[in-house]
Amino acid sequence: MNAPASSALRQPLVWLVIALPLLSVVAGVSLLFLSSDPLDAVGDSVKRTAQVQETDLSRDFETQRLGLTAQARRTGDTIEVAPLGVGFERAASLDLVLRHPLRASEDRVATLAPTRDGWVARVEGLDATHDWILELAPTDRRWRLVGRWKTGAPNAALLPALGPTQ
Repeated sequence: MNAPASSALRQPLVWLVIALPLLSVVAGVSLLFLSSDPLDAVGDSVKRTAQVQETDLSRDFETQRLGLTAQARRTGDTIEVAPLGVGFERAASLDLVLRHPLRASEDRVATLAPTRDGWVARVEGLDATHDWILELAPTDRRWRLVGRWKTGAPNAALLPALGPTQ
């Protein structure tokens, strides 16, 4: 006796042949969508040649030459920066850039006014539930100090981007 013919859609192998290419297309489109938003948290302008990335380090060399370091402290909405090096121009205003580690739309810039002990600025509504990448520089950007403000930490060290010279 002949067995009744079963429908092709009842066979698991047919579903496997259909599902694998379909899942590959969905995964490819998802990866393309996710990769379209760059997560490049570096604020420097970078020159790309082939696979080599170059950036201007003159600001970092100037920071080393001047021997600059500083300490940032947050109290509520107030950020204070105290100089630890001797090469600062104490009467000049400084810019503190607070970069969100993932979303550039949430980056902040605070202009710090000089005080007797350093510099101070108010930054309202600063989210303390994640780390912040810090960059301290004068308004002419001829040098810079960098640091990372850890989640919940009251202080952050601002240091030259380049290590000590040998």
